[in-house]
Amino acid sequence: MKHLISCEYNFDNCCVELKFTDGSIIAIDTIAAENEVARNMYERSELDYLIYNAPVEYADLILNGDPETYLKTVTEYKPLD
Repeated sequence: MKHLISCEYNFDNCCVELKFTDGSIIAIDTIAAENEVARNMYERSELDYLIYNAPVEYADLILNGDPETYLKTVTEYKPLD
């Protein structure tokens, strides 16, 4: 069974990289993920916060969670009329 040994944001390629004990690597393209799930600047900001401050939680959200529901729950967006 493979275990996670590191998870960090790589500034060079804008990816959150997960490295496992069996030598495998998963790279999550953060720009592509934001383009798919974030609908406004508040949701993008929340994803950016996770990328820089909690990359393991970000990876879990993108790979195993429901990012659209998460973003609707934690962000408050009220357009100006």
